[in-house]
Amino acid sequence: MGSGKERKPSKLSLQQNPNNKSKPLGPKSKKQKKKKQQRPKNAENENQIESKAISQNDNHDSLSADNKQLLPSASAQLNFFLDKFQSANRLQLSSLELNSLTDKCILDLSESMDHDVEILGNRMKAAFGSSWKKELCEKHLLEGKVDPGNPAILIISTSALRSIELLRGFRSLTKECHAVKLFSKHMKVDEQVSLLKDRVNIASGTPNRIKKLIDIEALGLSRLSVIVLDMHPDVKGYSLFTLPQVRDEFWDLYKNYFHQRLLQGSLRLSLYGPLMSDNEFKGKKKKPNE
Repeated sequence: MGSGKERKPSKLSLQQNPNNKSKPLGPKSKKQKKKKQQRPKNAENENQIESKAISQNDNHDSLSADNKQLLPSASAQLNFFLDKFQSANRLQLSSLELNSLTDKCILDLSESMDHDVEILGNRMKAAFGSSWKKELCEKHLLEGKVDPGNPAILIISTSALRSIELLRGFRSLTKECHAVKLFSKHMKVDEQVSLLKDRVNIASGTPNRIKKLIDIEALGLSRLSVIVLDMHPDVKGYSLFTLPQVRDEFWDLYKNYFHQRLLQGSLRLSLYGPLMSDNEFKGKKKKPNE
């Protein structure tokens, strides 16, 4: 008769019995344990090196595999934009307005899977067809046709850094007629007003400064054909449609100056970057960097 207590196997029996499910003892198990402890340190060091080597702008251009799957059709992009517009402004578009807004309102960039800014210039050339040189490269004013301070392409971003970064994709088009930067960081309104007295084919900036320059009639819209909206999230996950204050400034700008032109069919939108829901990225609030 036993005492009722289970008899623990000896260390020797554990080592000799290969079918025993218990973990083996001895030097081998210690090595395994030590190796597991070292992995997080190595991974942490690799992440630190990688984060130092890659700049903030490079991070915006490199999309994850999940984001690459979120490259919808022109119709889906339009629906996404209109949903954001109605939600942000707490309004419902009429059936007449919705019927006027077709897929032709969207200049689709979703084929550029990696969203490399170097591709932007080529895509815009294709969008303007055979007249791209006259519209995007010429530097002379044409009375009655090309007035000063009236760009053909307007790029809208959340920050000065992104505004400059996206202009890299247009370098081949702006050698003769330089692009104008329209943001408040290190640039005064008077300085930008002076630049807008010449021919402008491409302009890039933030919503608040763009609206201010339109309000004082320094920036014109008579030639405006395409607006590029930078959808890439910043390091905290905020984008043009979600960054507090900048989001409100953008919709104020859009309502006042762009919505009617979109309804009339004289303007196209290009959503450049992954389309994400408001809840997809969460981060701490930060001051808009214009």
